[in-house]
Amino acid sequence: MLVLGGIRSGKSQWAESVAQQLAGEGDRAPVRYVATGPVPEGDADWATRVEAHQVRRPAHWQTVETTDLTATLTAAPHVATLVDDIGGWLTATMDRRDAWAGHPVTGDVTALVDAVAAFRAPLVMVSPEVGLTVVPATAAGRRFADELGTVNQRLAAVCDRVVLVVAGQPVTVKEPT
Repeated sequence: MLVLGGIRSGKSQWAESVAQQLAGEGDRAPVRYVATGPVPEGDADWATRVEAHQVRRPAHWQTVETTDLTATLTAAPHVATLVDDIGGWLTATMDRRDAWAGHPVTGDVTALVDAVAAFRAPLVMVSPEVGLTVVPATAAGRRFADELGTVNQRLAAVCDRVVLVVAGQPVTVKEPT
């Protein structure tokens, strides 16, 4: 499942509740929470946002902080997983590949899409929906928005379900056929 939404749309909180349900076994179901974004030193606002996510998360969930999402999914494709979020993964990938200078990330995106397609346990991925914001004023911002739009489209194509969260309310975009 791909869960899209704008900033502060409630997408992460909604995805957390769905991941718990999909994992089964009631309120104590094990879920692997993959956090893809680091907390930069000196950014108190971002640290507060990350802390809000951590506090909300059930204590029995396993947290994995990594930007190597493809390897994480490939290593344990039978463990119910929540990824928050694809934008953080893409930023780290673009940094690693020097995509800000025009180098491609296509291979990394393809590897991620393949790992998602092969995943067998419940998988919920959270991603920002770039189509709901203003066009970034910088070349780097536009590059990120374009790349994220492409990643979201490719992930949506292999996901059984796609949901857009607006004001905390889920709107189904794609249902299983």
